Amino acid sequence: MANNQKWMPVADIADHLGVAAITIYRWLEKGQIPAHRVGRQWRFNQSEVDAWVKSGAASELASNSSQETIC
Repeated sequence: MANNQKWMPVADIADHLGVAAITIYRWLEKGQIPAHRVGRQWRFNQSEVDAWVKSGAASELASNSSQETIC
């Protein structure tokens, strides 16, 4: 069975999601995005992140962060 998992660094997953890298780091600090630590670097499994987005968890974060910037 072939392993079709695509592992991405912060910059690539930010581009994939259409957000800034700083947003990814904020989500990481709060433990809100699925990620894996490899040494000192974060790596993201694209299929896990896509499933996370489809579950609606990412949209909840987007609405919360837009409320934080307005206040």
